[in-house]
Amino acid sequence: MIQSFVMFALAHFLALLSPGPDFFLVARTSMSAGWRVASGVCLGIALANGVFIVVAFAGVAVLQPGNALFMLLQLCGCLYLLYMGVMFIRHAGHSPLRPMAARTGQPAAAARLWWRGAGMGFVSGVLNPKNALFYASLATLVGASQSSPAVKIGYGLWMFCVVLLWDILIAVAIGNTRVLSRFCKTLPWLERVSGGVLVVLAVGVLATMVMGRMSGWHA
Repeated sequence: MIQSFVMFALAHFLALLSPGPDFFLVARTSMSAGWRVASGVCLGIALANGVFIVVAFAGVAVLQPGNALFMLLQLCGCLYLLYMGVMFIRHAGHSPLRPMAARTGQPAAAARLWWRGAGMGFVSGVLNPKNALFYASLATLVGASQSSPAVKIGYGLWMFCVVLLWDILIAVAIGNTRVLSRFCKTLPWLERVSGGVLVVLAVGVLATMVMGRMSGWHA
């Protein structure tokens, strides 16, 4: 049991280490608005992951590769990644990097930014095709090795907390004033590279979908 959990937790954490759209969204928000606002993005991403965890562990077929709704989700995710990547490249260097201290007199504005970030984080997470594939695969492994509902709930809570805490750690590290002063000059390049990675990821997933459909037609 312990060995199975360690392997499961390690696989999940290693997936978090690979930069994706969620990571870039947290980093960009933290650098431009501070880690407190970025914490809203972190919560939204964690909630989106929670949706995939619940659906996948409940055994709903919507996350099974080849399913029509799953392919629709992939397509919507790719279009969103393309849009996000183009926006990152287009507005690279146009985001002001101002310390949060300059905004402390506007708590209402900060609250609106937080809720907006939470919405952006949820949309980014729920339309990320990598999340759907990853949690569907993990759910299959867990379902094959351990069918206890209590164990699945424990795994789900663990993954939700790890995603939330990891993203907050990223936001705090990047949103720190000292770190911000070192990275402020690199933001335009971070945005361009982030945008390029998102575009390449979207095109890659779209190409895989097209090749998969073509192979299915020939079969």
